[in-house]
Amino acid sequence: MTALQLNLIQTDLVWENVNQNLLRFQWHIERTPEQSLVVLPEMFATGFTMNPSHHAEKSNGLVVQWLKEMSKNKCICGSLSFEEEGKYYNRFLAVANGKIICEYDKVHLFSLGEENKHYQSGKGTTYFEWNDWKIAPFICYDLRFPELMREQANADLMLFVANWPKMRMTAWNSLLCARAIENQCMVAGVNRVGKDGNGFPHSGCTQIIDYAGTYLVEPVVDREVSVDQTIEKTPMYRFREKFPFLKDKK
Repeated sequence: MTALQLNLIQTDLVWENVNQNLLRFQWHIERTPEQSLVVLPEMFATGFTMNPSHHAEKSNGLVVQWLKEMSKNKCICGSLSFEEEGKYYNRFLAVANGKIICEYDKVHLFSLGEENKHYQSGKGTTYFEWNDWKIAPFICYDLRFPELMREQANADLMLFVANWPKMRMTAWNSLLCARAIENQCMVAGVNRVGKDGNGFPHSGCTQIIDYAGTYLVEPVVDREVSVDQTIEKTPMYRFREKFPFLKDKK
């Protein structure tokens, strides 16, 4: 299958209120087609909380069960504040047809926001497959560290889920384009809107960029939206054959 249906959900997040956030996302997810890849923002259930002892999810927790129930005939993914064996992680989960098919722990923790004081860093990258697409997940601040993406440079699609603040949106837009160009792959960035619990505004700018750095969906600013887009990988493979830049990497 060369086509992939992407649904990127950009919303405000109610600070540390799991029930309200799940209700909002459920409304959007129920309107997505079967076989979609549905992507939610970073820490979609709580916002970017530094209170994991009160809000971290567990493997048998409410949000994980919700993801399993909502994922019939589709794949749903996003990150959560997560507890495992007494340690806390900013963990990306991909759940398809009721099963977890991918876990990725954020490697680069945002020290400016003291994320490194509350969460453990992940050990490396990973990928998952959905409808014959190889998909590599990353979380927010990871975007600033291109060497991490090189580990998955043969991916078909790189996903970046974020709570990236409005004051640094130029960096978000520029770096997403750079990651697409340098890795010659599709890139989707999913961000939130609204003010977080610390009063920082977020303008979203959820977007999809192709392997040549061209917008398939230009940044969507300051509004709640489900971005629906079908993407194709055959043109990307042809582009890589014509311009085999990655073969020159040392």
